Order: sequence, then structure tokens, then C-alpha cells
Amino acid sequence: MSALNSFTWVFLAALAVATATRLWLARRQIRHVRAHRDAVPPMFAETIPAEAHRKAADYTVAKTRLGTLATLLDALVLLGLTLGGGVQLLSHLAALAFAPGTLLHGTALLVGLFLVQFALHLPFSLYRTFVIEQRFGFNRMTARLYLTDLAKQLLLAALIGVPLLMAILWLMERMGEFWWLYVWLTLNVFLLFLQLLIPTVVMPWFNKFTPLTEGELAERVRGLLQRCGFRSRGVFLMDGSKRSSHGNAFFTGFGASKRIVLFDTLVNRLDPPEVEAVLAHELGHYKLHHVLKGLALGAALSLAGLWILGQLIDRPWFYSGLGVATPSLAAALALFLLAVPEFTFFLDPLASLLSRKHEFEADGYATSNADSTQLAQALVKLYRDNASTLTPDPLHSAFYDSHPPAAVRISRLRTA
Repeated sequence: MSALNSFTWVFLAALAVATATRLWLARRQIRHVRAHRDAVPPMFAETIPAEAHRKAADYTVAKTRLGTLATLLDALVLLGLTLGGGVQLLSHLAALAFAPGTLLHGTALLVGLFLVQFALHLPFSLYRTFVIEQRFGFNRMTARLYLTDLAKQLLLAALIGVPLLMAILWLMERMGEFWWLYVWLTLNVFLLFLQLLIPTVVMPWFNKFTPLTEGELAERVRGLLQRCGFRSRGVFLMDGSKRSSHGNAFFTGFGASKRIVLFDTLVNRLDPPEVEAVLAHELGHYKLHHVLKGLALGAALSLAGLWILGQLIDRPWFYSGLGVATPSLAAALALFLLAVPEFTFFLDPLASLLSRKHEFEADGYATSNADSTQLAQALVKLYRDNASTLTPDPLHSAFYDSHPPAAVRISRLRTA
């Protein structure tokens, strides 16, 4: 067996193991949640009605089943784009408009790949929004708003993503042996630029942001920010209710552009002391440098990935092993981006573990600067109103959940 065939079989083995594991975890999640559907955990018996608990179970099962179909589609699409000759076909189609090997040809190939994946996953997005979210009473998205958002997203992808792709391909072609280092530096500068651009330019294009300046909540927020020594461009209410009834809060931006965002649905459901406690948790992520740590980890992983691609880019067996007969820089980048998630799938639990650790740390910061009882009450309300299952499968949760299980998190807060 040639080296080419060996790599093909290695890729197929990685895809098969990763896909089988994803399906197995989804099946565990469905079985575990359904088995506990009719029994509210004792810790939540007084705060979560049985009807709300059953709704959360059914909602989780519905989303997981849709995820199972998406997993199967992803595997088939990946096979079609690689061994089925999809990337090679996109290269031929791009050559109808641009000379092969040129910057425009490579950009057209990658844009075509994005559009194919986007089109194939669009039905799942529609079903999730207008069937599942609608069935469980969360969707407030109209067809017109959905199409408007879609058009804006595609326009942003064109305005931001296409120039970035062209810059990457240009660096890969012109920077010699160490092109991957120049690409890595460019990507990280671009990501930092996005952190400044997103809060002030991108997000206001989709939502309305109103400064929180008056009332009891505003007074509590000002007091909290003063206690924590936090300076920002302000705390803003976002009209998340025009798309969904889910509530949330988040911190975004760097330097002078950093801001705290509260969904209007969150503020409408929680009492001011509870919102203050949730906000203290979000401030904890900033004060404990979780955002910077995440960016640093992402930078390290992207550097490793680009170095690996640098070792593969001149290997004929890499291209032919994944169904490409005419090697090019764009084809190498496309194949690498398609294949690498199957080889790194079993690193996902480590990322989830780190995220849960950060959530515990942010909770600890919140209990030092706000009322832990209020934070626990707020989280219980959010679990109930967002239909978050209280009984996830432990193994599925360990793989995928960025936040700790509800029972563990609330128990820690009540102890604090």
C-alpha cells in the first residue's frame, strides 16, 4: 500500500471514529435526558415546576436529534468534498473564470467552498429557528428579519472575509518557507482588530444598544463597576427579544471599545440584585483575564496548525490522498480546514474543561463582589426560562458543555 493510500485510510479512520463518537454521545444524551424527564432533581424541586422540567427535556432532545442529522450530513459532505472530488471540482469551476494558480483563482475556490457548506447547512438553520424554537415558544424571528440577517451576514463575510483570504493566499505564495509565521501574525492582528470593530460597528448593524443610565438597576451597576474598578464605554441593553426570548449577558471588546451587554429579556425576567450578580460574573471573566487567556490559547493552537500545514503543503500524497489531482495553495488550505476537525475532535473535552473552570472562577469572583444567593436565583430562573436541561448525560456534558452542570454550579454557589 502506498503512502497515499495510507493517508487516505488514516483520514477515513479519523472521520469514522469521530463521527461514531458524536453519534454515540448524542444517543447517550437523548436517553439520559428522557429517562429523567419526569423527575425534577431534588435541589430544584421548589424552584423548577415539573412542566418546565419536561419542556427542557423535550427541547434538549429535539435539538440533539437535529444535531445528529447535522453530524451525518457533515460526514457525507466532507467525504464528497474530499474523496468525492468536490474540492477538485470547485478548482475546475474557478478556473473557468480565473487562471489556475492565481490569487483570484484560489480566492474563488475558497469562497465557493464556503458557499457550498453554507447552502447545505441552511435548511438546518431554518428548521432550528422556525420549527424547534417556534415549537417551544422561543422564536420571535420573522421570515423578513431572518432574510435580512442572512443578507447582512453574507455581506460582512464578503467585505471582511474575502480580503482576509486574499491576504493569506498572497502571504503563502510570497513569504517563502516561513509563510506560515507571517500568516499567523496577520491572523492575530486581524482578530485583535475584530475585537475593536465588533462592539462598535458590527453588532449595532444587527441590534439596537441602549445605554443603561437610570433606575435602580443603573445605580446598582454603577456601584458594582466602582467596587470592581472597571472602566468601559458603558453597560448597554440589547434588543435580543426581537429574535428570541432567550436571555443572556456578555462582555465584549478591548481597551476603549469594551462594553457590557445585557439582553432586554434578561433584565425583564430578573430582579435588579440578580442582574447585578450576573453582571459581576461577566466582570469576573474580564478581571481574571479569561478573554486574553482564550486568545492566547487560540493563537498557540493556530500557530501549531499553520506549522503543520506548512509541512504538508508540498507533499503530493496530502492532495491526492484527499481527492485533489491539481495541487495549489488554496486547495491545501481548503483540505486542511476540512480534515483537521476530525483529527482534533478528542481535544474538545479539554477545551470544555477549561471553559467550565473559567465559569467556576467567574462565579467565585461574583460571590466576592455581589450576593451569591442572588446569582444562584438568577441562574435557576435562566435555566427555567431558557429550557436548559438540569439532567444532561455526564459524558456528553464533559465533551461539549462550556458551562458546568446546573446542579454542581448551584451547589457551589449555595455553599459560598
